[in-house]
Order: sequence, then C-alpha cells, then structure tokens
Amino acid sequence: MSEGPQISLEQWRALLAVVDEGGYAPAAEALGKSQSAVSYAIQKLESVLDVRVFSIEGRRAVLTPAGDLLCRRARVLVTEAEELEKAAGRLQQRFEPEIHVAVEAIFPIWLMLECLAELAKDFPDTRVQLYETVLTGTEDALLERRVDLAVSGKVPTGFLGEALMRARFLPVAAPGHPLLEGKGALTYQDLRRHRQLVIRDSGARRIDAGWLGAEQRWTVSNFASSIRAVCMGMGFAWYPEDKIAAELASGELKVLPLVEGKERFAELYLIYTDRDYAGPATRRLGQILTERVDGLCRERWQV
Repeated sequence: MSEGPQISLEQWRALLAVVDEGGYAPAAEALGKSQSAVSYAIQKLESVLDVRVFSIEGRRAVLTPAGDLLCRRARVLVTEAEELEKAAGRLQQRFEPEIHVAVEAIFPIWLMLECLAELAKDFPDTRVQLYETVLTGTEDALLERRVDLAVSGKVPTGFLGEALMRARFLPVAAPGHPLLEGKGALTYQDLRRHRQLVIRDSGARRIDAGWLGAEQRWTVSNFASSIRAVCMGMGFAWYPEDKIAAELASGELKVLPLVEGKERFAELYLIYTDRDYAGPATRRLGQILTERVDGLCRERWQV
C-alpha cells in the first residue's frame, strides 16, 4: 500500500517561488521564510525524488529539463490545492461576499446589467466586480483566475464553455462619408483605402481581430468613443448591431453596401472559472444569463 506523497505542498511552493521570484533570496522574502529554509526545502525535494531540479549558471539557478517538468506539474497541483481550500471556505457561507465577472465588450451591456439587477434580488449582500473586457482580455481574466464567471468570445484551453449567443456585426459609416457617396456595392479593396476604427484589445497579447489592413487605422479603448468618431465621419467600422441600434434608427450611421461579407457573426460563451467550486451567487448569475438569452435575445435577434 502506498505511503502517500513524500513531498509537501510547502516544498512545491518553495520550488515555484524560486522560479517565479528569480532566486532563493527573493523567494524567501516572498514566502516569509529564511533563505536557508527555502534552500533546505529544495534540497530535500531533490533528495527524495533523486533528481536535480536546478543547475547553477554563473550566479543564477536555472531549471534543468526535469526541473521544468516538475515545476509545470507543481503549479497545477498547488493551484488546485489553493482552489480546494477556497471552496471549503465557501461551503461554510450561504453566499459569496463578492463575485468577479468579466464580460466581452460586444455582449449587450444593458442585458448584463439587467441580469445583475435580478441577481441582486436573490443575493442583495453580494458585491459585484464587473470587468468589461475586449478580445484576449477576457481570456486573460479566466486564465489568471481573476474572475469567477465570464462571457467570452473564445473558450481558453483547459476551460469548458456553454454557447450563449451570436453577436451580429455590421459595417457602417456616417451618411457623408466617401464610401457612401458612390453608386454600387463596395469591395474590401474600397474599404482598405479609408480609415478604419477598431477597439483596443484589453489583453496582454493585443490581437487585431476584424482589422482589414486599411491604410489608416485609429484604435480606441471603448465602443462609445469609436461610435462617436464614426458618426463624426472620421472613418468606418464594424460594430455589433445592438451597440448601434439607436444610431441606425436615427440615420447617424448607415450600413455599407458590400459586395460580400455584409455581416459577420461572433459566438459568445458562458464560462465558469471552475464550476465545481462556484458559489451560489455565481451559479445563479450563470443561470440568469442563460435564461435571459434563451428567452429575450432569441426572440429579439432570432439567434
């Protein structure tokens, strides 16, 4: 019969701290331990496993190939242990004191706010931190476990997502824009000769989704600024239909008559950072979002 693990979580944490902090001294400071205690933990780990974790290059401790493998697996182990401890704490609570939610900017904000208002009826004492994210910013929030729940345009590796809705994008410009002054349908080449406005990716990777390679490009941080700029005739852009409903109705914006690609669609998914550990308020918000989209949004956009 197995005697169980011979390496403690504290030893694995010491290994990760040395890697993340860049050395034994800063790792000791980060862990609130003496440098000798951290050094001993690593030596004990190497002795028990009979494997060399670090090699010394100059004054730096560098992971060996075996150490790199152990570090990657240890990170998963330590993260899971920390999540388990948090879950145990939540089991003693009737609700979470605070939940963190990331919502991709193309999701209708009015709908999210209405869902939060409904959540407040059931959990009036739960505080909500809402992050409006763009593109990889939503993925980063999940991967870094900064949120409990997210509405994202992409399901990151290692997560499961439930299809929530499709957002319809339309190409638009102001009535006086040169693209709308000619006759006939427009091609992508026509568009590329004019300034395009795009929304800045809020993630670290900064991808350019939807950019056509136009000769001029302006990048802004939110839809409100971008829409105002397009209404002022400063360029063209692709927007979720819901974001520009008022401008289309008033005539401030017109849909560009493209030969092809007159509309685009983006899938949005409901993703729990960890559904097993989600508290009652987080689960309730996910349920509300699903129900509202299945009802109101399917009727409104026929998705």
